[in-house]
Amino acid sequence: MTQTIAVLAGDGIGPEIMAEAVKVLECLRDNFSLDIQLEEALVGGAAIDATGIPLPDATLALAKRADAVLLGAVGGPKWEPLDISIRPEKGLLGLRSELGLFANLRPAFLHQELVNASTLKPEVIEGLDILIVRELTGGIYFGQPRGITTLENGEKQGVNTKIYKESEIERIARVAFDSALLRNKKVCSVDKANVLEVTELWRDVVTRVGKDYPEVSLSHMYVDNAAMQLVRYPKQFDVMVTTNMFGDILSDLASQLTGSIGMLPSASLDANQKGMYEPIHGSAPDIAGKNWANPLATLLSVAMMLRFSLKQPKLAELLENAVSKVLQDGFRTRDIVGNDGGNYTVVGTKEMGDAVVARLQA
Repeated sequence: MTQTIAVLAGDGIGPEIMAEAVKVLECLRDNFSLDIQLEEALVGGAAIDATGIPLPDATLALAKRADAVLLGAVGGPKWEPLDISIRPEKGLLGLRSELGLFANLRPAFLHQELVNASTLKPEVIEGLDILIVRELTGGIYFGQPRGITTLENGEKQGVNTKIYKESEIERIARVAFDSALLRNKKVCSVDKANVLEVTELWRDVVTRVGKDYPEVSLSHMYVDNAAMQLVRYPKQFDVMVTTNMFGDILSDLASQLTGSIGMLPSASLDANQKGMYEPIHGSAPDIAGKNWANPLATLLSVAMMLRFSLKQPKLAELLENAVSKVLQDGFRTRDIVGNDGGNYTVVGTKEMGDAVVARLQA
């Protein structure tokens, strides 16, 4: 049966990296019998320019009926003067909320070929393989009340609310523990339970859920210490599970362990593993249109889509291997050029996509 993929390129470098993802998907369709159809729609700033809102009804309807959603990136300085309620990022948050995408999986995996692209010593990061499980539809990004108000004395006051229910914590904890069962059977839950009551509850619930997984080792760590430990000794971690905001920050930090944020994919899943797939980087408007962007995070997001939503694990592995082979061949976008003086071939966005397609066809 033909599966539908909603293709939402978005803003900035989004259309460039999405073009390479479409190129790879068309290769898999034409050469490996992947039965898919691609349907494009607007989101973010591009949608604001065309319709006045960041998430048009037609885009949301497509995302809901599609078997998977592939997203580029949203946002940029052009739309920053707009009221926060209609900025491009609201389109992204709206998709997460409306589709029930509560579980965000962000793998931080270091390809051996990129050891010298990281600013950390090779002995610190060699063999790095972390999965950050981020709660995605609760916490401070969605909590109420929120907003900016004016006090009686005329002073303005901003308010955001960090809030979690037991059920929200339990379901993301189970995703983390289930993931750990397929890896090295270790979960580190990251919170700030010493000062935030909401994460005191987080710790209590995760501990309770952990009792259902006796074969998995559970530890707890305050978020400030977790940030330090990721830089000091990142290989101590297997699966990290944390709140929406903490996961947002820690996964960007983890991306630099792997050499570049341009290498990290993500999957945002609902309870049935229908998902939205996107690189964790932003729209990078400063390099948009220059053919500089690294498309590999997007292509690895396609691999996650093949594995989780389209149930094509062999094709997922084939694509991941093609990316590894391209790196072994010495192809680099400018963000992942090593500092070891190696004999690299520096290529642009399109050329990197072509190299991956060539490896798939080899």
